[in-house]
Amino acid sequence: MAGWNTIRMAALAAAITLTAGDAHAEGFFRKLFSGGFDIQPVEAVPGAAVPAKYKRQRVRYVSEEAPGTIVIDSDAKFLYLVEDGNRAMRYGVGVGREGFGWQGKVKVGRKAEWPTWTPPPEMRQREKQKGRILPASMKGGPQNPLGARAMYLYDGGRDTMFRIHGTSEPWTIGHNVSSGCIRMVNNDVSDLYERTPVGTKVIVR
Repeated sequence: MAGWNTIRMAALAAAITLTAGDAHAEGFFRKLFSGGFDIQPVEAVPGAAVPAKYKRQRVRYVSEEAPGTIVIDSDAKFLYLVEDGNRAMRYGVGVGREGFGWQGKVKVGRKAEWPTWTPPPEMRQREKQKGRILPASMKGGPQNPLGARAMYLYDGGRDTMFRIHGTSEPWTIGHNVSSGCIRMVNNDVSDLYERTPVGTKVIVR
C-alpha cells in the first residue's frame, strides 16, 4: 500500500493541476498538503443538537449598518453578519446568563485559532466558591472552552474580556449560558472567523 507521503504528493499534484492558473488556489493546496495549516478536528454539528432556526443560514436582513458589520441580537440569540442587498448570514449563538448580559459597540481587536483559555481571576474565584477549580490557563484544543476560534472584542485599545468564540457544547446554543461572551458551535465560528477581519465593527443589542 502506498505510504502517506506518496498519497499526499499525488493529491497535491492533482489539486494543482485542477487549479492551474489560480495562484490563490494553488497556494492554498500547497499549504494544506505541506502541513502549513494547524489541522485539528472541527466537529460537525449533530443534527439534533441545534434547533433548525439556530443553524447557519442566509436571511433577509434590513440594516443601516455597512456590509461586514456583526450585529448580535441577544434576546433572539442570533448573530448577523451584514451583507449587501438587505441580506445577512445568520448564526445561532449562546449569550450571557442573567447578570452577565451586556450591550454596546466594539471591534474585533484580534483573532486566534484554537486559542488558549485564560479565565480571569474573578471567574476563578467565583467558580472556586462553587467548588470548581479552574486552571490558570488551558492550551487550545477540542475540549477548550473557547473552542476552535476566538475573536477578541476591544473598546478602543482596551480588551473588554468578551469574545466571540466556539464551543463543543452545541446544546447550549439558543440559551443564556455564558459569562458575557458570545458562543457559537465550532463549525459556525470557524466560518465567521474566515469572513471577519480584525477591525470589524460588532454591535451587541
